[in-house]
Amino acid sequence: MLQEESDLALIIAQIVQKLKGSNLYAQLERQAWASLQRPEIKLESLKEDIKEFFKISGWEKKLQNAVYSELSVFPLPSHPAAPPEHLKEPLVYMRKAQGSWEKRILKSLNSMCTELSIPLARKRPVGEQKELLNKWNEMGTDEPDLSLFRPVYAPKDFLEVLINLRNPNYENGDSHSFRTHLGLIQVPLKVKDIPELKEFFVELGLTAGQLGVDDSTQVPPELFENEHVRIGQKVLSEQDSAAAQQYIRQGSPTALRAELWALILNISSQPEDILYYEQLKTNVIQHDLLVDSLIYKDVKLTASNDDYYFVFEDYLYQVLLCFSRDTSVLGHFAYSSASPPKSYIRGKLGLEEYAVFYPPNGVIPFHGFSMYVAPLCFLYHEPSKLYQIFREMYVRFFFRLHSISSHPSGIVSLCLLFETLLQTYLPQLFYHLREIGAQPLRISFKWMVRAFSGYLATDQLLLLWDRILGYNSLEILAVLAAAVFAFRAVNLMEVTSLAAAEAVLADLSTLKVMPLLQIFLFATVT
Repeated sequence: MLQEESDLALIIAQIVQKLKGSNLYAQLERQAWASLQRPEIKLESLKEDIKEFFKISGWEKKLQNAVYSELSVFPLPSHPAAPPEHLKEPLVYMRKAQGSWEKRILKSLNSMCTELSIPLARKRPVGEQKELLNKWNEMGTDEPDLSLFRPVYAPKDFLEVLINLRNPNYENGDSHSFRTHLGLIQVPLKVKDIPELKEFFVELGLTAGQLGVDDSTQVPPELFENEHVRIGQKVLSEQDSAAAQQYIRQGSPTALRAELWALILNISSQPEDILYYEQLKTNVIQHDLLVDSLIYKDVKLTASNDDYYFVFEDYLYQVLLCFSRDTSVLGHFAYSSASPPKSYIRGKLGLEEYAVFYPPNGVIPFHGFSMYVAPLCFLYHEPSKLYQIFREMYVRFFFRLHSISSHPSGIVSLCLLFETLLQTYLPQLFYHLREIGAQPLRISFKWMVRAFSGYLATDQLLLLWDRILGYNSLEILAVLAAAVFAFRAVNLMEVTSLAAAEAVLADLSTLKVMPLLQIFLFATVT
């Protein structure tokens, strides 16, 4: 009990400390001073009167939302004597594996830098700055020669690293044991089984109304959808982040989705937010980074060739180039197993006082990175708002999809959950694919790393991301991946090679996400 109270006190102190440095704190302070002029504020009951003023004026709700937002990303409490790196990742072998992977990425980046004789960063000449500023809203028309650039890594490279991951303290024991995991991921992490998933995703049950299911059946829409929209409007009018997160577990009406997501992520476009975005834009105009070419290349290879997203090419460049310069993103490394790469001023290698993070946000883009932004372009058309939403989605969720950790929403746990679900509940299919050299994870990994962006139809993808936000978890990605295999099981049982299995699962654009999830979790698997 004392330990719980101590943990709670620590969490409160850290959240208070973080909020003290925010714009909200300054605004609350200004409002408190201004309220002293009001006749209803009495000196003898000053504290209670100001609290009441905050409640009536709506500032209390804004503070609650800010605290709730911090709690959503706050690392799980650890032992007070635990070293700081335990907050990033408690397992030593995971930290070492992530460190080795980061060295490989940096080696790839540096070798490209050397081969092409291109500096990591340079100041643009004035003429080039003016040219970029003039074409800021039409960068997609620019066709720079990117033939010599290559993605630093692709998801399949990352998968090979995860396949070779081992816990040195763990003895596999008898290979014929019924406990043996036959998949590619060979690390002992706790993942949920079907009963636990049913309990966790209880709102997805067959008896609960769902957007993405009920609107495609014969049920009259007024029985669920109209009522759901009415409740959604009430949630928005109340401006309550926690209520919005609970509400969105049953899906968001299309017309309300942008506002609901912003409320859950605690994003409100204040003048200072727009100014901050403009400052990032100025940094892009003034300085050219090597990662800019990697961003251009990635957009050209992925979103520009996508039937849904090619029209947003300019938005993608704007958001991703600004993102690479945003030092506030570095804050997420406090609870990420990853560490931001460092670069040194020429001739000062190894001297910490001459070290800078590179890129400034600490995130090196990989093949497919731009697909984290693309679906958001359907919801937000104002660049600074789009940028804020993407940044918050990244530091809450997406970073976990390309870093090695033991977190339940980390990519290692998602891979293990996917394989465990298939091996446990579809053993014949799993064994058949394994025997023909078509390990299921080799097919599904790219779906999960991209959170299915670029694979599902956009309306279905947004319904899936509703649930990611609603449950504050990425585990639904692994469940959906297993559900896709279950849905195509009959065809997959007939294939005789990896290529044939990939062909069966090549097109997911016609799939309906919510029926697949419901059937897999609540109807077919016991």
